[in-house]
Amino acid sequence: MARLGKRNRAFFGTRNHGKGNAKNRRGKGGKGGWGRAGMHKHRFSYITAFEPDYFGVHGFAPVRKVKVKTANLWQIEQLAVSGKLQKKGGKDCFEFEGKVLGSGKITKPVAVKAISFSSGAAEKIKAAGGSTEQFGQGEPRKEEKK
Repeated sequence: MARLGKRNRAFFGTRNHGKGNAKNRRGKGGKGGWGRAGMHKHRFSYITAFEPDYFGVHGFAPVRKVKVKTANLWQIEQLAVSGKLQKKGGKDCFEFEGKVLGSGKITKPVAVKAISFSSGAAEKIKAAGGSTEQFGQGEPRKEEKK
């Protein structure tokens, strides 16, 4: 396709080449600001048409769950039956940095040392002839879930 000539050739002899007053072409005032200025004001129609998700909060930030180390009585019983616990004073000894829960049965006398116990777990251990001993501040250390 043949070119008819440069566009500025058509503006020869005019003072401002069709752009109005020379003052109107200076700075960013004539354009409505720098960059994305005015997106929530005078350029809002652009946002609503082409980027509707530009403003606002989307989704949610999950609460970090805190996990406490736990051990149940049935797990302690399994260790005692398999002979994996140390013996001190005729009793099996189980040390645990966490909370001992009362799920399951315990038949052997086990000396359990932990940070905390549920009420059911302490009763069952004592009923089986074992003993409970707390160390630390009473509440188990909490680990953040990764």
